[in-house]
Amino acid sequence: MALSRRTLLGLAAGVPVSAALAGCGSSGPGDGGKATYWYLNGQPQEGVRAGAVDAFNKAHPKEQIKDTTFQNDAYKTKIKTAIGAGKAPTIIWGWGGGTLRTYVKAGQVEDLTPWFDEHPEVKKRLLPSSFAAATVDGKIYALPSETVQPIILYYNRKVFDQVGVKPPKSWDDIMDLVPKFNAKGIAPFSLGGQSRWTNMMWLEFLFDRIGGPEVFQAITEGEKNAWSNPDAITALTKVQELARAHGFIKGFSSITADSNADQALLYTGRAAMMLHGAWSYGIQQAKGGNFVPSGGLGYMNFPPVEGGKGDPGNTVGNPAQYLSLSSKASKEQKKTAKEFFAKGALQDDEVKKWIDNGSVPIRLGTEKLLAAAKNADFLQFTYDVATKAPTFGQSWDQALSPTAAETLLDNIVKLFQLSISPKQFATNLNAVTST
Repeated sequence: MALSRRTLLGLAAGVPVSAALAGCGSSGPGDGGKATYWYLNGQPQEGVRAGAVDAFNKAHPKEQIKDTTFQNDAYKTKIKTAIGAGKAPTIIWGWGGGTLRTYVKAGQVEDLTPWFDEHPEVKKRLLPSSFAAATVDGKIYALPSETVQPIILYYNRKVFDQVGVKPPKSWDDIMDLVPKFNAKGIAPFSLGGQSRWTNMMWLEFLFDRIGGPEVFQAITEGEKNAWSNPDAITALTKVQELARAHGFIKGFSSITADSNADQALLYTGRAAMMLHGAWSYGIQQAKGGNFVPSGGLGYMNFPPVEGGKGDPGNTVGNPAQYLSLSSKASKEQKKTAKEFFAKGALQDDEVKKWIDNGSVPIRLGTEKLLAAAKNADFLQFTYDVATKAPTFGQSWDQALSPTAAETLLDNIVKLFQLSISPKQFATNLNAVTST
């Protein structure tokens, strides 16, 4: 695909935030009346998002949306800076939760509750579980959109066969597999550790499997010293034991997720397993050559930890993606955005594209489409994990406030690099989450 309006800003990822924003000031509220929309780039997801905007623009010649794309890590910085400077795009793409709460408290996004009351059909067509992260103090501030993305444990079946071992059924199995793969020169786990949030997925599952969802719940509620819960310390200790045993690929701290280098390690057989989001399937399908079609990719929910209190059916990740409306947008831009929310987001063509990419859209009534898809097994697995989970925990860096999330991600890097102890980690985090 030629360089387009969608990929141009992805190239500016290395530019200082202020300079990049100055360069795209026209994408802010005053873009000649056009509604603006920023979202993440990277295929296959970017193509689906762009297709929805193009279809809407074609059907609404007088109500146009100008879209701009960013890499994941760069976007998180740019969107916060833009919103803080009063230069937010009309439509704000995000993950809901703690970040959305921050926007709400600062009056930067519009309350969509009255709009949902006027458009009950929109709410009725979406997974009910997707609304929790869009809701702040009983009001809805974002349209749940796109797909449900639980975190999944992927493995390379061919590598497992080669080494003569079976997929893990428990944490002890994981620890037993580590030396067996290392002995054959295969990394037990791929990990794009430079991106930080990739490491976090390990802690999300270990906290849940060992202590149950109540441990992180107490943290989000600002309970004093909640990170020092003995189950939390056990989880932090276990991840360091895995790191010490060389469970992660050598040099994981310099591998990025935005480059998909972590995915490539799995499908080329240089790593045996990888903990990653449901979106990973589509990337491996698109980039891994014959790996997915030949049945090389295995997947499972994260196994239980012996003696743990968490239900092994629980999951973590993104219940949906979320579209908010900038309160600073003009009346005309808001009208266009709301029209897109009603008639542009998750229409039939977009739903079909998500399914073709190996994703489960959050629109209800897609069971027949999922069953008929070429990725039916994986889609059904994802759908079951997401809809049957007794608890679906939201990604921590989205559930917490942006300030607490930044401290969390910084300390996770140190934890994985073994430069701080579990107790130091807990103390550093208690300082930003205890109220």
